[in-house]
This record gives sequence, C-alpha cells and structure tokens, in this order.
Amino acid sequence: MSEDHEATGRTLASRLGTIGLWAVGLRADDASRVGEVREAAAELEELGYGALWVGGNPSLDQIAPLLEATTRVTVGTSILSIWDHEAPAVAAGVAALPAGQRDRFLLGLGASHSHLAKDYARPYTTMRRYLDALDAAPVPLPAGQRLLAALGPKMLELARDRAAGALPYLVTAEHTAQARERLGEGPLLAPELKVVLDTDPARARERARAYLGFYLPMPNYRNNLLRLGFTEDDFAGDGSDRLVEALFALGDGEAVRARVDAFLAAGADHVALQVVPEGDPRTTEPPRALWRTLAEELTLGNGH
Repeated sequence: MSEDHEATGRTLASRLGTIGLWAVGLRADDASRVGEVREAAAELEELGYGALWVGGNPSLDQIAPLLEATTRVTVGTSILSIWDHEAPAVAAGVAALPAGQRDRFLLGLGASHSHLAKDYARPYTTMRRYLDALDAAPVPLPAGQRLLAALGPKMLELARDRAAGALPYLVTAEHTAQARERLGEGPLLAPELKVVLDTDPARARERARAYLGFYLPMPNYRNNLLRLGFTEDDFAGDGSDRLVEALFALGDGEAVRARVDAFLAAGADHVALQVVPEGDPRTTEPPRALWRTLAEELTLGNGH
C-alpha cells in the first residue's frame, strides 16, 4: 500500500468522525419520497452525524437528493451491488455530480448474496473486475473514494489494496479487531452496528431478533459468524442472547456509546449506527424521532 493510499484513509477517518447513521429509509425510492428524504438528510446533518450511509442497494439517482440537501456531511452507499449497477455507468454518474457534492460522496460496493443477485458467481473475482472497470472509466473513480463491504480475509485484503477501506455489515467488535489486523493501520474501517433504543432488556432482545431473523439465513453472514466462533445453536430462534448482544447495541444512549467505544477500541475508525425501528422491522419509513433521540443521548451536536 502506498503512503498516499494510507493518507487517504486517515483523511477520511478525520472527515467522517466516529459516528454515522445507516438507514434504508434515506433511500429516495420514488419522486413522492424525495422531499421527505431531503428534509431528513438536512436534519441529520444538523444533529451531528458524521456520515449518512444509505442501505438497500441504492442507485446514484437515489443518493443525489441527500447530497443536494446537505452541505457538510459525507453521503455513502452501503452498499451498491456490483451485480445490479454497471461499473462504467457508476463511474460516469459520480463524475457528473457537482464538484462540491462529489467530494462528499463515497461509493460503498458489495457482492450482495446469491439469492438476491441474478448470475451470482465468483464474487471475489467479479469484484476485482468491477474495480478494474472503475479504474478504466473515461473519468476513473479513484480508490480513495470507494469502500468494500468486506467480511472475509480475501475481500478485506482487496479493500486494503484497491479501495480506501472496508465497511463490514452485521459484525461484532471481535470481527472489527480481525479486520483491522488484515487491513493494517492506514485504510478506513467503518463497521455497521444495529441499535435498539429500549431499556427493557427482554423487549430490546425481542425487537432485535425480529430484525436479525431476516439476515441469519444468508450464507455470507452466517459463515462469517461461524468463523467468529458462533455455532448453529446460536442461530436458532432468530439468535441466541449471546449472538444478539454481540451484534446489537441494546438500551439507552449510554449503552450505545459503550458499544461504539468497544468497536473503536477494536480498531474501527467510524461506526455506522442503524436504528432498528419500532413496529414492523422491515419498514422503510425513516424513524426520525429515534434518530433525534439517539443524537441527543450521544450528544452528537456537541462535537462528540
């Protein structure tokens, strides 16, 4: 890794701060939602989140309203699937962004999952070719502006060598420590962490399990958790207490801060917090009241 590449990672870490927000609800799925998304993005910037990570395989068209509505915060995809978006078109779309917006955008790329992606095969090789195509575009998308949703060793090494770093999803602090060792000191490491703001432990775990059940059948996540020492018994009933408590921050702002600090101590530069909504766990409605509560309890507006 070059010194310039390492410097890019350090610069990104400084720019993002330690806490960002991850949400599918920030995706402008259609024209009727653009106004709501713009309003939410502007508020989140004022609340003090260092980055807005848009989940659910967003296109650049769905990202644009967030960049237009903000002036300082970094906006990233987490993640854009390499099976659904052609690399030359993505590079051209980023190049077409106004300069001030383009500088605040990060392209998070991922290989998705076999049951979600048509023609899914050889994800590592396909990712390498995708990065080659970004490099070969008429206006190349530089390595310093892209991150990989890396879980396993090979993809983490690719994130180290061909991107600015990694943004792993559904991981533990232990995985973060292993990822930092694999990446080395320079690249950005920005894991996602799910949050349930509920001080009743049993109810918080119940809400977490309702959310986690969607992910546990997915082989990429399951295999990664097995590598971390969890067993098939931990996957029963939508997750053992041990698994839930490793993958979620449960409780109030103080409890969330403690979990964020654990990830930072393990080697993360930035933690992307995903607030689990109340009610339907698969809703795409933005839980704006919970985002406000989290920012207040973490005192983000005071520069923390």
